[in-house]
Amino acid sequence: MQEHIVVLTGAGISAESGLSTFRDSDGLWEQHNVYDVATPEAFERNQELVLRFYNERRRQLQTVQPNPAHRILAELENRFRVTVVTQNVDDLHERGGSSCVLHLHGELTKARSTADPGLIYDIGYNDIHPGDTCDHGSQLRPHIVWFGEEVPMLDAAAELVRTADRLLIVGTSLQVYPAAGLVYEVDVQVPVTVIDPGEPAAVSRARVIRKGASEGLAEWVRMLG
Repeated sequence: MQEHIVVLTGAGISAESGLSTFRDSDGLWEQHNVYDVATPEAFERNQELVLRFYNERRRQLQTVQPNPAHRILAELENRFRVTVVTQNVDDLHERGGSSCVLHLHGELTKARSTADPGLIYDIGYNDIHPGDTCDHGSQLRPHIVWFGEEVPMLDAAAELVRTADRLLIVGTSLQVYPAAGLVYEVDVQVPVTVIDPGEPAAVSRARVIRKGASEGLAEWVRMLG
């Protein structure tokens, strides 16, 4: 049976492709305070601003490409069963070739109904406008988990982490909950590696590779043999 590698990824892996990280040191994202563009209250207050913000993110996403880190993870599927659990809302893992990706915080390339969260539409890199509605006539919104909202895929992600033979954490500071709590779902016997150039939150017994995603993953694969 193939070894199962579960990979938790965050903004650091997408930053190498040129995408802005969600929370920079100044608390702004593309010059917007996140609480003005990434909360249900913001959407109620200024729907047009929020939609425009995500339309811009979608257009930006269309202009960037997967980087070597995304491709390394995809190539691992030649030897292992690989599941990527990502906090990122971009589609770079899929475009890089990964076949099993769980998005914790939603997906930029999808829209959903404001009335029925189960009504989700693939929109690619197209805009969402005020007045664009679902099949039942309710306004569409980005298929994104905003601050203050539940993370519907969290239980499924925890189940996946519990089946890991190796846990790999790439490009995330492990400081944003509830996603950061996933590292505690792994069995105590399972080797854990953290790849991040900064100072990720302490994970007991983890091997830490303090390098960027692409360089660190290449090093980790060499160590695998």
